[in-house]
Amino acid sequence: MKKLIVASNNEHKIIEIKQMLSGFPFEVISLKQANIDVDVEETGTTFEENSYIKAKEIFKLTKDCLVLSDDSGLMVDSLDGAPGVYSARFAGEHGNSKKNNEKLLLMLQGKSLEERKARFVCVLVLIIDKDKIVSVRGEVEGYIAESESGKDGFGYDPLFYVPEQRMTFAEMGGDLKNSMSHRGRALEKLQVELSKLY
Repeated sequence: MKKLIVASNNEHKIIEIKQMLSGFPFEVISLKQANIDVDVEETGTTFEENSYIKAKEIFKLTKDCLVLSDDSGLMVDSLDGAPGVYSARFAGEHGNSKKNNEKLLLMLQGKSLEERKARFVCVLVLIIDKDKIVSVRGEVEGYIAESESGKDGFGYDPLFYVPEQRMTFAEMGGDLKNSMSHRGRALEKLQVELSKLY
């Protein structure tokens, strides 16, 4: 069975991707499981650029594996799309969700619901081989809540409120979140593309 390396060590992401791609003939593994220890510098200004940079760098290090990378983040309309590609390091320290959420809440203090409109974006780039590259984008719209709510999820999930469900991403169970999340939607598009090939 071919290996599909996810260009990440984020356990939440790996689990989500494994679930969504379980019907395909790949063994989905993390960078760590592939014994790849490299920090790819994301120098792009868009999710598409960053996702491609990551996938290309990891693909160079592999033998006969597919590589899937994802760049995702939160875009708040009234903040001109920030945090955007800097979502993971918004408060300066990579992956510190607590500080990132605190900074976002501070910047949106006193703003109306309309000014708290936001969307999660996920761009997946899958390199199948040097001639075959698939790129898909998924988005989900919502609002930034005034305080954190919910214990599940990660990153900005406790702040991302979805009006139709009357709860934040962190209050939803995994199945519900996956069915409507930006990554879930991007993975659905990826499933469609993969089913044409496998």
